[in-house]
Amino acid sequence: QVQLVESGGGLVQPGGSLGLSCAASGSIFVIYGVGWYRQAPGKQRELVAQSSNGGTTMYGDSAKGRFIISRDNAKKTVYLQMNSLKPEDTAVYYCNADVVGITDRDNVKNYWGQGTQVTVSS
Repeated sequence: QVQLVESGGGLVQPGGSLGLSCAASGSIFVIYGVGWYRQAPGKQRELVAQSSNGGTTMYGDSAKGRFIISRDNAKKTVYLQMNSLKPEDTAVYYCNADVVGITDRDNVKNYWGQGTQVTVSS
């Protein structure tokens, strides 16, 4: 079984910065693509940023120029550095990963974390 656990959410003032982490644990053989998504109340979940196993990154329009996704494959951890935060960034942020398990190397399975709340408010 694989688990993704996010941390680092909280309350921050507009214009501030916040860093999120997502640690993967369990019987992991390899982690391929990872990503951060967010969901605000009454809205659909949207892509914030994603990173391939090779380090290629892609950002949603709302994150371009302000957020940075990075990963530490040895630690099985993905990060999201958020800068110049705005009230509209308020949402639950979810980690997502494509994982091959040690005992099931023929399949890639997709996992979600439980989410962490980010609130941008003065």
